[in-house]
Amino acid sequence: MIVYVYDGTFEGLLTSIYDSFYRKEIPTRITYMQEEQKDFLTTYINITTDEVKFNKVYNAIKDKISYHSLQNIYYAFLSEQKDCEIAIYNYLRLGFKIGKSIDGYLSNNNVLIINDFSRKVQKERHAMLGLIRFMELDKGLLYAKIQPKYNILSLVSPHFEKRLASENWVIHDENRNKASIYTDGEWYITELKLENEIEISNKEKLFQSLWQNYFHSISIKERKNLKLQQQNMPKRYWVNLIEKNM
Repeated sequence: MIVYVYDGTFEGLLTSIYDSFYRKEIPTRITYMQEEQKDFLTTYINITTDEVKFNKVYNAIKDKISYHSLQNIYYAFLSEQKDCEIAIYNYLRLGFKIGKSIDGYLSNNNVLIINDFSRKVQKERHAMLGLIRFMELDKGLLYAKIQPKYNILSLVSPHFEKRLASENWVIHDENRNKASIYTDGEWYITELKLENEIEISNKEKLFQSLWQNYFHSISIKERKNLKLQQQNMPKRYWVNLIEKNM
């Protein structure tokens, strides 16, 4: 068995695919190095991320398959599901043979897997755009924390780049200890692990109190339907909603 070990980035994954094609070698698995348990029956090949190789595969997917397929595999990659890398690899092998009609091959298991992973990530991205709550910290910095199931920071940041273009803000993915930081008109993703609790401004405390009182005052106890609420908005998202922390 041949296992490719890459660095966990999308660029590294596409570099792995480039190396596989040009070595004429079909890996059994492609995996992130920290998840690998090595054994003597398997040949492990370390893949070094290469920007030139990445761009060649990236452009080949756009030109020879479709932009939609490129978007699909990127979303599937962000799902971080087990063995999604080899599903992407097999999807692309088929895509380079048949072109843009690949997404019509719904009887193909890899096409189904990629479409399923992609759909779940898109669904969470859409939900999170309506659930991210910024808090004002001292000096006017806006901060929001999230705990998404999927790695969606790079998908939600462009939305807030447009909506909050004149502010400085941070979206913190606590599950992955990463943050999207926006300043001077640009955003970037970096590692972030907070040692202490966030201190919000006095104005933020006042607005949170006003919002909680409003939410409480308009609710009708007799019509409260917790089950329906959880169907419309899974409970895992409630932890960062101000109105749910009363």
